[in-house]
Amino acid sequence: MSAQGSVSGGGEADGPVSGRLTRTVALVGLMGVGKSTVGRKLAEQLGAPFVDSDEEIERAAGLSVEEIFDRLGEPEFRRGERRVIERLVNGPPIVLATGGGAYMDPETRALLKEKATTVWLRADLETIWKRVSRRDTRPLLKKDNPKQVLAELNAARAPVYAEADIVVDSGDGPSTIAVKAIREALGVA
Repeated sequence: MSAQGSVSGGGEADGPVSGRLTRTVALVGLMGVGKSTVGRKLAEQLGAPFVDSDEEIERAAGLSVEEIFDRLGEPEFRRGERRVIERLVNGPPIVLATGGGAYMDPETRALLKEKATTVWLRADLETIWKRVSRRDTRPLLKKDNPKQVLAELNAARAPVYAEADIVVDSGDGPSTIAVKAIREALGVA
């Protein structure tokens, strides 16, 4: 794994013009990597709106993510998530923090690749575990061995997350390091 704050790029990354985004920047990655924290700071520095797709899903459904999983199941949650993300990326450019599983859905991934510059915010398993174990609100971790589930999710999802346009490591340090790395990759350091 790269050093904290390091970046590697894949595709073309359009950035802001005169402090405004010309294309949505979508943060993808496993739960707990810091997409919302980094996204808020990035949006503030770029003078762009920030949107957390999970918060938008909750607002649209009138239920928490956990309640949607419990009542309707993951497949229905993913369908709703895809509709919300589609609405968001078809609007004005924003900084978007997606849910950890959003990029796993082939249709959502294709939509994000077409309409946004995607950034895989990556962290090592211990860092992620330290962050997610603080709260009991992650539906996919409500299992007998949540750390093992997290490790399996990480292993299964990493090759797909690696398809993102930009890869930035988010370690234990301040989120401003990852924000700076993303800005550099976008060409707006």
